[in-house]
Amino acid sequence: MDHITDEDRRRIELLEIVSKNGLRALNLSELTQLRVLVEKKDYSYNKKAHKSKAKLLAKINAAIFDLEER
Repeated sequence: MDHITDEDRRRIELLEIVSKNGLRALNLSELTQLRVLVEKKDYSYNKKAHKSKAKLLAKINAAIFDLEER
């Protein structure tokens, strides 16, 4: 059984917020943190999950760009 790290817990916490309220519910710091945590997670063993990760990262990057442009 895999050990759940503090990073895993934080990634899950942020993803739950996004799932319920969308990316706009996170501030710039949280979005940046989520991007790093999602990038670190390896989903290469699961093609569908890996594709979802890429889509999520694109959305996170767009949300960060929007916040930085304000």
